[in-house]
Order: sequence, then structure tokens, then C-alpha cells
Amino acid sequence: MSTTRIRRDLGWSAVSLAVFAAAWGGNEFTPLLVMYKQDSAMSTVTVDALLFAYVFGIVPALLIGGPLSDRYGRRPLMLPAPVLAAIGSLLLATGADSVVQLGVGRVFSGVALGLSMAVGGSWIKELSDRDGARTGVAAKRAAMSLTAGFGIGAGVAGALAQWAPWPHVLTYVINIALSLLAALALLGAPETRQRRQTSRPLRADLRIPSASHRRFLLVVLPVAPWVFGACASAYAIIPALMSARTAGAPIAFAALCCVLGLTAGFGIQSLARRIDDPHGNRGVVTALIFLAVGMVLAAIAAHALTIWLSLVAAAVLGCGYGMALIAGLLEVQRIAGPDDLAGLTAVFYGLTYLGFAVPAVLAWISQTWSSIGYPAMFGFGAVAAVVCLAVTIAGHHLVRREIVEERLGPATADRRELSGTR
Repeated sequence: MSTTRIRRDLGWSAVSLAVFAAAWGGNEFTPLLVMYKQDSAMSTVTVDALLFAYVFGIVPALLIGGPLSDRYGRRPLMLPAPVLAAIGSLLLATGADSVVQLGVGRVFSGVALGLSMAVGGSWIKELSDRDGARTGVAAKRAAMSLTAGFGIGAGVAGALAQWAPWPHVLTYVINIALSLLAALALLGAPETRQRRQTSRPLRADLRIPSASHRRFLLVVLPVAPWVFGACASAYAIIPALMSARTAGAPIAFAALCCVLGLTAGFGIQSLARRIDDPHGNRGVVTALIFLAVGMVLAAIAAHALTIWLSLVAAAVLGCGYGMALIAGLLEVQRIAGPDDLAGLTAVFYGLTYLGFAVPAVLAWISQTWSSIGYPAMFGFGAVAAVVCLAVTIAGHHLVRREIVEERLGPATADRRELSGTR
């Protein structure tokens, strides 16, 4: 079999495996938060800050890697990702007692994940388009690769840390092996974007014109931080609050919250193309409704400390995560121009990861103002989700009206709005 045939056969699945491995490496730390809080002298705020630390790797990799891959091609920027994921897991495996080493390891994991999300997601889309995939399938493949990696990585990590030997090491060793396997598979994926010969300065490629698009600002931006804000709430905050009720297996319960939330997110992503309306904003609206309901359920669970209700809250927040992720990616692929798809994808993912600051911020608020409990903070989150819902609905109608006016003129647009014609 020729090299070209091998590359064509691997196609998007090889890139998907690399994205899966990087997502596994990014989320394997999450269910272990309870373990680090119990087994080390680190404070709750410090451990939650380590969860957020990999954002310092993700965001630069997203914002720089995406545009650079538009200029130099997908392969040169994506090939290092699984190797960096392996290095991150190695640092985490050997640095259980060092805050600095854990932090550096998380940053390496973040760089790998950032490259995978921006460059890998664009590469999957282009390979899927090359193979004749239907509209929306590429976004689904990218989102589900991420979600599967997040969920399986967390589930395996939690189970091994709870019941297997070497709880601080074994899960990371598995990710190292998986990442190296993904690196080998990635060598067979064909390039889809040739290196551009241009005299433009490099900084010009870091500009992303479509990031200032009115629809991105008014429809996508309000939902983006909720993607991982929902995840952080479901599998970082809720398990910590329930630790007194799950004393027999707190790490396994944290993993269960991860797997349940991400399984719900994975499941709803398979229906997302049917829910999404390319001419409307149904996907984003559906996501924010799930998120508002999930925050209300989390507030009730935090007050009652009921295990079954906390699991329901994690599942609903997982649905909000999955729908927000796929709806945001579909919007980005419709908004982006041919030369800044990776760049706009990077901006979107960078905004989503702001949500991982939620556990550290809430832990700090809880320590500083003990009178403000988690039920009240989750209640505020529900109100914030409703506000974002109102903003994105108003933004959609504003952008749609501007498009109609641009095409038909203000007078005709007014008549169409009154008649309800789209």
C-alpha cells in the first residue's frame, strides 16, 4: 500500500486520535483534585488554581498555533501536540509533591490541548470536507473527539486513583503511552493546507478579522465561557461539596461526576446538528437553557447535599457543555473566512477556557466571605445564564435585521419584520 493511500485511509481519524489523547491528558487531573487535597499540604485554592493553570498553556497555543497553521500548514503545528501531552503527563507523574512541577506539567498539557483544539479541529474539518462529509459532521467529529478524551481520561484516572496501586502515577503513564501512539498515527495524516509564500509580516497573520464579526460578539461570545464553566461546576465543585457524603470513595465519585457530565455532553452532541438551525440561534439558546437549569439544580444540590441530585445536576450541566461546544463550533465555521478558520476557532476555545477559573474563584470567595455559600453562588450563575440567553437572542435578531436591511433596504426590512417573514 502506498504512503499516499495510507495517509488517505488514516485521514481525520488519525488527527481525532491525537485530539483524544490531548484531551485525556488535559482532564485526567480533574478527578484527582480530591486526592491532592486529601494527600498533600496544598490548600483548596492552590489545588483549584492548578486545575486552571493549564489555561496558561492552552490560550497562547490557541491564539498563536491556529493562525500559524493557517500560514504554515496543519502538520507542522499539530505534530508536536501529542509529544507535549506525553511530557505534561510525565511531569505530573513525577511531581506529586511539588506545586511548581505540577503547575509546569499542567501548562505542557495545556499547550498540547490548545494546539489540538485549534489546529486539530481545523484539520479534522478540512479532511472531512475532502472526504465529502455532510455539513456539520466535521464540527461533530472535533467536538466528540474532545469530549470522549475528557470523559474517558477522567473516568480512568478516577478509578485508578481510587482502587489501583500508584495513584499519583499510573493514570499518567497510560496517557504517555496513548500520546506516543497518537504521535505515530499522526505521521500518516495528509496535509490539507499548503504553506503560503507571502511577504506579509507574521504579526499580520495573528490578526483575526472575523473575531470582530457582530454575530461572533453578540451570539457566540455570551455562551463561550459557559462551555467549561459548566464542566468545572459539574466535576470540580460538586464533588468537593459532596466529599462528606462520599467519604468511602471520594475520588471515584469525582470521576463519576466527570463521566456522567461528559457522557451527557457526548450524547447531546450526536443530536446537535438536528437541534442547530444554520439560519437561527436555536443551538446557542438550547445550550443556555440547559446551563440555567443545571445551575439551579446545582444550587439545590449544594444546599441539600443529596448525592442523586448532584448527579442529576452534573448530567444537565454536561448537556449544557456539549450543546454550547457544538453550537459555538458550528457558528464559528459559518462566520470564519477561509483564511482565519483556525484563528477564529482558537479565539472561541480561548474564551471557553475562561470557565475553568470558576472553581478557584468560588473557593477564594468562600474562604474570604464565608457567609456567601455555594448555593447562593450557583443561584447567581443561573441568573447570569439567563442574562446571557437574553443577550444572544437580542444579538441574533439585531444581526439578522442588519443583514435584511443591507439586502433589501430599511423600508422593506420593516415590512418583513412586521409580517414575521425571515
